[in-house]
Amino acid sequence: MNHSPSIPKGTRDFSSMEMNKRNYLIQIIRNYFELFGFYSIETPSFENISTLIGKYGEEGEYLMFKLLHSGNFLKKKISDFFLKKNKETIIDSTKYLTEQISNKALRYDLTVPFVRYVVMHKNEILFPFKRYQIQPVWRADKPQKGRFREFYQCDADIIGSSSLSLWQEIEFIQLCDKIFTKLKFPIIIHINHRDILGGLLEISEIEDHLWKNFTTSLDKWNKIGRNLVKKEMLKKGISSASFEKIAYFFEMKENFSKKRKLLNVAFQFSKKGKKGIEDLSFIFNKIKNISLKKTKLEWNISLARGMNYYTGTIFEIFPTNSDDSYSIGGGGRYDQLASFFGMKNISGVGVSLGLDRIYLAMEKENLFQTISNFPSKVLFINFGDEEVLYAYKMINFLREKEISTQLYPNAVRINKQFKYANDNNIPFTISIGKNEMEKNKIRVKNIKKRIETEYDNINDVAKLIKNSSE
Repeated sequence: MNHSPSIPKGTRDFSSMEMNKRNYLIQIIRNYFELFGFYSIETPSFENISTLIGKYGEEGEYLMFKLLHSGNFLKKKISDFFLKKNKETIIDSTKYLTEQISNKALRYDLTVPFVRYVVMHKNEILFPFKRYQIQPVWRADKPQKGRFREFYQCDADIIGSSSLSLWQEIEFIQLCDKIFTKLKFPIIIHINHRDILGGLLEISEIEDHLWKNFTTSLDKWNKIGRNLVKKEMLKKGISSASFEKIAYFFEMKENFSKKRKLLNVAFQFSKKGKKGIEDLSFIFNKIKNISLKKTKLEWNISLARGMNYYTGTIFEIFPTNSDDSYSIGGGGRYDQLASFFGMKNISGVGVSLGLDRIYLAMEKENLFQTISNFPSKVLFINFGDEEVLYAYKMINFLREKEISTQLYPNAVRINKQFKYANDNNIPFTISIGKNEMEKNKIRVKNIKKRIETEYDNINDVAKLIKNSSE
């Protein structure tokens, strides 16, 4: 039986036109990463599960794509398992089977593989080390608008001694501002600090072991609202009294100074909370003196970010003009991630931009209108072997001038070749037939204007094409 081909849910094919826009975004992001002094690396698409486990929280481990061992291990291991007549719980059984049949998983983000890379290559790296990566990651999420199972992240991080200054956060805010200014795309960066959340945990008398439950639920505040967050926290063991003690702070609409004043009072006995305010004050005070063109910075006390590894500042990036609650990027500081791999006193700060969400947000705002949809600028009409051989010096000349040039593959009807150029948004055709060869002429057609012009010199043709695309 023949089945129609399909692709897995949460994945997509991209047309050449879509790729043109994606490559445009990647090129701009890459250019600014390099302008700010970051160096490119790549890591494998899958990692050992031991590298990834325990870094993303409970939800992250649930959404991780685990890979089966090569060969038919599954049949053998399940058979062995049931022959032993294990009486363990379902959780123990699942853990046992997973360990038996899988020890690798697709990359969940780029930060953990980056830190693993740093630890493995520490003797070859000059610290502080600034790197960027633009690669796909995979999450077994429920596919929906703006949420895919395979998507690209564009990450830049700096990693070095635990004394990395807060100027790094300011640098990343500047980096984002430069990128989105170039894209003509205004953004708002929500910023917060894990120590401020720790301080709120202290004054609300929520027990330390509930920290993960608290931050995971709180991170949904802007998406699902106060009442549903409270309901979720109560289910996870956080009392109503504790929640009410601090809920006011998450709803504050005041400016930075007013929020700082109110939290300073609340944190009079919380060293951790005061440290968080001190760090954010440094960033806000310094940013005032550095111009931001397309970026607004806002203190959002309910921002928690779900990743377990953040320890200091955290931030998320949103389009200013959009009603969507989806962030298009985020990041923060992580001081202990390298210690999971046995490397102490190492601190990192980074940003991760979601290429796919930026693309969708820009499409919605019609910000791709100025991008050329034709990678090829010229199509040489094919009149036959003799004419093609004569024209090939011109084809090579245009390519050396970095003008994308195609030769139609067959000497078919001329109208069919012109239609191909039109359908593929190729703006110019060049015709070199017997007549042009005899007269040493080059016949150039502007497809959109339907105007044909004869030229004597290929240099003049190159100038025409270059000027038309600028």
